[in-house]
Formats: sequence, structure tokens, C-alpha cells
Amino acid sequence: MKKYLEPNKKIRTAEIVILVLLVIGSLFSFITGFSRVNADPGKLEYAGTVEMIRDRSLEDYDEDYSVCDVTYFKGDDYLIVHYSYDEYEQLESDSITAHEFITENGTHLFFNHSEVDALEAKELYSELMVDKEMPIFNLGISLFILAISLLIMTVYATVFTTYEKIWFLSIMVLATIFSVIFPEESANGINGIVIMLLYLLDTFLNILCELLISKQSRYNFLVSVAVEITEIVMSIVLMYRFATMVTTLFFWLPIDILSFINWSRHKDDESDELTIVRRLKGYQEVLIIIAIIVWTFVVGYFISGLDIATDFYNNEKLETLIIYIDACASAVGIANGLFIFFRLREQWLAWYISAALETIINILSGQYVLLILKLGYFTNTTYGYIKWSRYIKSHAEEKPSLF
Repeated sequence: MKKYLEPNKKIRTAEIVILVLLVIGSLFSFITGFSRVNADPGKLEYAGTVEMIRDRSLEDYDEDYSVCDVTYFKGDDYLIVHYSYDEYEQLESDSITAHEFITENGTHLFFNHSEVDALEAKELYSELMVDKEMPIFNLGISLFILAISLLIMTVYATVFTTYEKIWFLSIMVLATIFSVIFPEESANGINGIVIMLLYLLDTFLNILCELLISKQSRYNFLVSVAVEITEIVMSIVLMYRFATMVTTLFFWLPIDILSFINWSRHKDDESDELTIVRRLKGYQEVLIIIAIIVWTFVVGYFISGLDIATDFYNNEKLETLIIYIDACASAVGIANGLFIFFRLREQWLAWYISAALETIINILSGQYVLLILKLGYFTNTTYGYIKWSRYIKSHAEEKPSLF
């Protein structure tokens, strides 16, 4: 017995040490980032004027906007000027004469006027440092979420297999790496750090939910509610994917609650943690495919006709394409939700299609961190399909009801 316990004790000790290191690393990243952002730029040295060129590709404003930001560039340096909509309408020039100042640490600040007070310089310096230190903040966020991931796998060590632990933590480690390599730009006035936090939280919650579904655990629906709330916030922040947002709000949230109740009524006789699952018939699958196609074109046509302002995309054709892909993804999502509610194995096939559509959207949108989530989808979907198929085969003589 002693020989059996010692390896487990060593593993548990190693997990605790890694957990502590992750928390320390997260705190260090945040402290470092905040100290640099809030540092005093010191005395400014005037370096003269410089001509900067306007980037019109970043502009897509109408009368609904009270403030219109116009960005001017010279190489990697830039100047953002805030105009009212009336001022923006009168703006014709494609260049601006910017006044350049240099801080004590060599940071270049640009203004559209020469008289700059200390508060104005401090605000612009902090904005520039937030963008510069974004990888540091992203690292802090991802290390903290990675620590939570390890904590769950440690506390519930007996619930998950070795493969499941490795899979879950590997996805989160990859998400951590990608969050640093591919930081998100700000959009719709929301800082890229906040957007990255939503991406990482979405990845963490989704793969935990997926893992619990593959284990036929009804508790996946409790995690799924948190997933839906996160994705609704993402859609509002980025002002995109409204087909998915409406589907999430009016379908996924209610179906999660109903599914938890239905799954709780169909516990496996041998294990209360398992739920009895089943499969569809051929003609039922055909009807569902037809319904998905109809939904895609009807909803895609409707949403593409709406005039929704967002600066997350600067290409109208790309935005329209993503609207139709999103409509298809929402239709597959509804089918998937019903499959899960009725405990049908076909939900894993729907996950494959959904993951493929989501991958296309993420690539077109430059959301590279979320590609790690899709990698998690594809690998766990295969794992879940195999587990459910084995269960159905071993219980072939049983004919469970839908409700």
C-alpha cells in the first residue's frame, strides 16, 4: 500500500508546486504590466513636426457615432485624433502635421498640437504602454486561467483519466502560448486585453464543457451556462455574429437548463455519474440537414440586410460571408443542442461541422487564439464519439426513451 501511495503523493506535490508557480507568474506579469503602464513619462523633449498619413481603411462611421477616431501613421508610429461626427464629415485631408515629443525612456509621443500638459502626456503614454505591454497582460491572464485548469484537474483527480487531464491541460498551455504570440487589437473602443480575456475564458469553459459531455456527465450543462454568457458578451463587445448571439440567448440558455433536467432523469443503472445515450435513424438525419440549409439562407439573408456598425471588420464582402457562415453555424448549433437534449450520439457529428465552420470564421477574423479551442473540439469530439459509441453498443438491447 505504501509503494502505491508514494507515486501519487509525489504527483500531487508536483501539481501543487506548479500551481503555486503559475499563480506567482500571473501576479508577477500583472504587477510588471501595471507598473510600466502607470510609470511617469518624465520630462518631454520636443522633437519637431512630422507629416503623418491618414488610414481610411480603419474608418466606417455614420451619424450614429458621436466620436470618430481617425488614425494617422508614419511607419510604426501613429497618432489617433478624436473628432465629432460633424467634424469628421468636414475632414478632407489625408495627412496631418503631428508634433513629436520624446520621453525620458525614449518613447515617441505624437499630438496634433504643440502645447502639451503633463496630464495629457501621461494619458497618451499610458495608452501606448498598454498596447506595448499587451503580451505581458495576456500572459498574466492565461497563466491565471491555466492555474484554475490545473486546480480543477488536481481537486477532481479521481474523476478524470490521465488522457483527459493531459488533453485538457495541453489545450490550455497552447492557448497561453498563442495569447502571447498573437495579441488582440482593440475593437469598438474595447481594449485588446479585455478581448483576449474573453477568448481565453471562452476556451477554458468550452473545453471543460466538451470534456464533461464526452464523459456523459449532466454537469456539463452548468458549465455550458457560463459558456453562453461569455459568448453573448463577446458578440456584444465585438459587434458581430448576431445569429449566434440570438441563438445562444433564446435557445442555448433554455436548452441547457432543460437538458440538465432531462439528463438527470436518465442516469445509468450502474453509475449515477453517467447518462444513458442513444442514436438517430437515417431519415431523421436527412430532415435535419434540409432544415439547416433553409435556416442558413433565410437567417443569413435577413442579418446581411441589417446596418450594424462595427470596426472589427473593414471589408464588407468579408463581413457578409461571415454572416452566412455564422447563420449556418447557428443552425448546426440548434441541431446540436437538440441532439444533446435528447442524448443522441449525432451531436458529435454536429460538433465536427460546427468546429469546422467556427475555424473558418476564426481564421477570416484573425482570432488565432480561438483556433486552439477548435483543436480541442476536433480532438475531444473524436474521443467523445468513440466513448458514446462503445456505450451504445454495450447497451444495444436497451431502448431508452427520449424524455
